[in-house]
Amino acid sequence: MADFFLKTIWWIPCYPLIGALLSTLWFPSIIRRTGPRPAGYVNIITSLFAFVHGLVALTEIWGHPPQRLIIPWFSIVDLNLSIPLEVSVVTIGATLVITGLNLLAQIYAIGYMEMDWGWARFYSLLALFEAGLCGLVLCNSLFYSYIILEILTLGTYLLVGLWFNQPLVVTGARDAFLTKRVGDLFLLMGVVALFPLAGTWDFTELAQWSQTAQIDPNVATLLGLALLAGPLGKCAQFPLHLWLDEAMEGPLPSTILRNSVVVAVGAWVLVKMQPVIALSPFVMSTAVFIGLATAVGASCIAIAQIDIKRSLSYSVSTYMGITFIAVGTGQTQTALSLLLTYAFPMALLVMTTGGIISNNITQDLTQYGGLWSRRPISGLCFLAGMAALIAVPPFGGFWTILELAETLWENEPAIAFCLFLVNGLTAFSLTREFGLLFAGKPKQMTTRSPEVLWAMVLPMTILAGFCLHIPLLLKQWNLLPLGEDINLTVAGLLTASTLVGCGFSGLIYLNSNWPKPVKLPSQTLQDFFAYDFYTAKLYRVTIIFIVGLISNIMYWIDRYIVDGFVNLVGLATVFSGQSLKYNVSGQTQFYALTIIVGVTLLLGFFSLNMF
Repeated sequence: MADFFLKTIWWIPCYPLIGALLSTLWFPSIIRRTGPRPAGYVNIITSLFAFVHGLVALTEIWGHPPQRLIIPWFSIVDLNLSIPLEVSVVTIGATLVITGLNLLAQIYAIGYMEMDWGWARFYSLLALFEAGLCGLVLCNSLFYSYIILEILTLGTYLLVGLWFNQPLVVTGARDAFLTKRVGDLFLLMGVVALFPLAGTWDFTELAQWSQTAQIDPNVATLLGLALLAGPLGKCAQFPLHLWLDEAMEGPLPSTILRNSVVVAVGAWVLVKMQPVIALSPFVMSTAVFIGLATAVGASCIAIAQIDIKRSLSYSVSTYMGITFIAVGTGQTQTALSLLLTYAFPMALLVMTTGGIISNNITQDLTQYGGLWSRRPISGLCFLAGMAALIAVPPFGGFWTILELAETLWENEPAIAFCLFLVNGLTAFSLTREFGLLFAGKPKQMTTRSPEVLWAMVLPMTILAGFCLHIPLLLKQWNLLPLGEDINLTVAGLLTASTLVGCGFSGLIYLNSNWPKPVKLPSQTLQDFFAYDFYTAKLYRVTIIFIVGLISNIMYWIDRYIVDGFVNLVGLATVFSGQSLKYNVSGQTQFYALTIIVGVTLLLGFFSLNMF
């Protein structure tokens, strides 16, 4: 019976797909009498089935080596397409993270979208996300992973544009879709170019091939950069990071999954492709550079934001940047651990702030304050998520960041110091958000702000408890270092960066006597961070300008050269036809005249050629 759950592990993505299909029955144009709410309940049940299936399969494969499962798909003549699956503790554990978080997000959505009539469409798209994510972590093929990534890109567009009657929503969905398409296009080039070189798209076989591969360094560099571009866009790294901020226009329950898991699948694929990317030292250095630039830049930008969603979205880019650093320095196991310890606290922070936004309307942090006395559960959950995300011993984020920092301290101490800086800046940013939300006296927007419905508080408190117990899970998986193996210098510096960040931020934002909003001495510098390094303007004067210029040139060529030539041929045809009709009159003298003129011209032509 236990072996049955392992052999049918591919059912896990099928459960949410069934829920998505059943949700269509409650579209307003089909079933109107019951309303759309049953669609949500159906999807919650299917997600629960997927979670239980994965939990039973995990208990059976625990302590055993990974297994390989082949799903036949299409076979004709010499073409045989099958889907390889990797069944291991890591992949099944990843499905549990996805299904568990989506289950909590769906319960959360019951309260958040209580009065919304788009339930059926929302839950079906959320189920599509869950199915795609589960299929991606189980799939062991780069080709099928790319297909699933494309489906997730489409799902992002549809979920962000759920409330399509709002102009900002339409713009956000479009920008998020087009920005991710840039990375997807280069990734497709890499996927197509890799097969003739390696003869396979299987991740396991690619890792074996890369150990003995002898290819031109320039080819390896171009191939690695193309493969790196896909995760670059999916993980919202500089300069393809603005889509995550635009995606905040969608319903907040979908943001729970997007900020915690959807962005992480790009890093998951990057970890899988790391052996191929490592063929080029330049590409590995590029991954580290991109990760450093994003982590430091995004953590600085987060501090300057007054929109709570924007501030959290830049923290997402920060941690994905740290993951890029881990992959670029060859620490793939640390990268996977970081994705685990990051997903749960980020989801908790989104839930907590979403509950606050739901009955306070505004997202402006400067309009909040004094919520601790009115919403203590939300305050405690925010603190739990914050402690689990940054390097606060003994919580989960501390151990994974410490593992990365210890290796960097030995090989790349400058990058290690940058990591301490990023951790301190993130601690400052999250403490700032907590102070603006919960500290001080209540303001006009927060005078009446009770805790939200139980459907939103229940998943929030469950997730808070799980975040606090992540170290026990790491210990069970033997991912915690032994006491004698800990580098006390690195641990001390990491903890000190957290204390400095939290302490300095607390001195400002937990102190009622400090005037707010806080402004830098230079307004230019403050605007530089507040407006995201003017990245949007940089887009307009570079990419958008170039694309617009090329479009105008192509329009001119099409309008005046291509169409002009066609019109010229048409005019010549009309003119010759009009001229010819005077000769075709049925009278002999006109035919004779035509023959004489033709013979004369022909003789003239030959005469010129002879002389």
